[in-house]
Amino acid sequence: MLLVSIILYLALTIAVGYWASRRVKSTDDFMLAGRSLPLGLSSAALFAIWFGSETVFGASAEFLKGGLYSVIEDPFGGALCLLLFGMFFARKLYNMNLLTLGDFFEVRYSRRTELVASFFLAPPYAGYIAAQLVALGLILNIITGLPVWQGVILAASVVTFYTFIGGMWAISVTDFFQSIVIIIGLVVLAVTLGTKAGGFTNLINETPEGTFRFLPKPEFKEVMLYVSAWSVLGLGSLPSQDVFQRVMSSGSVKVAVRSCFIGAALYLMIAMLPLFISLCVKHLYPEFSQTGDTQLALPRMVLAHTGIFVQVLFFGSLLSGIMSTTSSAILAPASIFSENLIRPLAGDKLTDKQLLMVARLCVLGFSTVATVMACMRSNIYHLVGESSILSLVTLFAPLVMGLYWKKANAMGALCSMIFGMATWIFFETYDTDWPSLLPATFVSFLALICGSLWPQKKRNDQD
Repeated sequence: MLLVSIILYLALTIAVGYWASRRVKSTDDFMLAGRSLPLGLSSAALFAIWFGSETVFGASAEFLKGGLYSVIEDPFGGALCLLLFGMFFARKLYNMNLLTLGDFFEVRYSRRTELVASFFLAPPYAGYIAAQLVALGLILNIITGLPVWQGVILAASVVTFYTFIGGMWAISVTDFFQSIVIIIGLVVLAVTLGTKAGGFTNLINETPEGTFRFLPKPEFKEVMLYVSAWSVLGLGSLPSQDVFQRVMSSGSVKVAVRSCFIGAALYLMIAMLPLFISLCVKHLYPEFSQTGDTQLALPRMVLAHTGIFVQVLFFGSLLSGIMSTTSSAILAPASIFSENLIRPLAGDKLTDKQLLMVARLCVLGFSTVATVMACMRSNIYHLVGESSILSLVTLFAPLVMGLYWKKANAMGALCSMIFGMATWIFFETYDTDWPSLLPATFVSFLALICGSLWPQKKRNDQD
């Protein structure tokens, strides 16, 4: 019954994606859903942006190991990103009427800056997509007994298909219905297990001391690690194509801003459910969290100790969250690669129809690369974290300063990307008390300021 339900659900998702694909007539439709999404679809899309494998599998496993303090990066950092984007970025970027985030670097700086920025924008998504595919492979392994790598390939085929044909329209429509399934499934499971555990108060009282510690100890290294955890997604995902793409698909600037706030609040609230559920699992069935891969503790417990109704809801919500996250993560780099790398290199000779086909082929390309990565690595939480750091140390400063500092120029932006990346590599190579992304981000800002002011000072000296 469970397997049949999952098959029907996957078939329905493909059908919805195919139906939505009929609205794709241009690259604007494919990449931004024609900039026409209402508040409900836009908010659901932003809520679903990170509600995938790292939230349900990765974060819950980390929470069982180290408590609330160990999951600052996600979900708290993810919610912070949406909040900051709505406050400081959504309105300015929406009014620029851009197709991709790479276009910002061309309009604000130069064509050369656009090309360099695109190389930093697109590749990090491979690890993020791989993390989602690993989770889908694990789910199919648990349900059907398929080897994980076969499950990865099967899941990649399904998600890639409806992303290939429907783009952002297919993602947005499926996200709306998938978000409903996510919320219902997790709420039902949380209530069911919470009741078995004797209620919320009883469960919290029996948790080990320090489980809900949220602030760092007053030690330099720990404070730096704490700030770093907030920064990975909280700041590192601000200059990311998937966040940009979902916000810019909104029907108006007001919808774009409001959907960021609604998405942030909804994500943080619903993301607490897997953490609570993992506590219930540890309390009721400790054998699942003490042996084997802790990422699999939750789904294995559901199969062993719940009825078919709860199982269908739970695995339906898992598939919903991970598929929606995966599809947008595949579309984001494909949009960057086709619009900001291939189109300029082709001398703008491609017609819109040809560019649409190029974007679809890029979807296949990035999905293939991520599928190979997913077959080689299995730690979901680390794959996700690694995918955001590169954007933080190279693109965060040029984006912020480009929007809020008039003197920022192409020279400064290029220096920021190059020196930020070099600093990150240096601190990754040599062991220090500093998390590598913090000094790299600082150097990125410093290089942008110096690089922007140096040509001006040189001209003043010549005058």
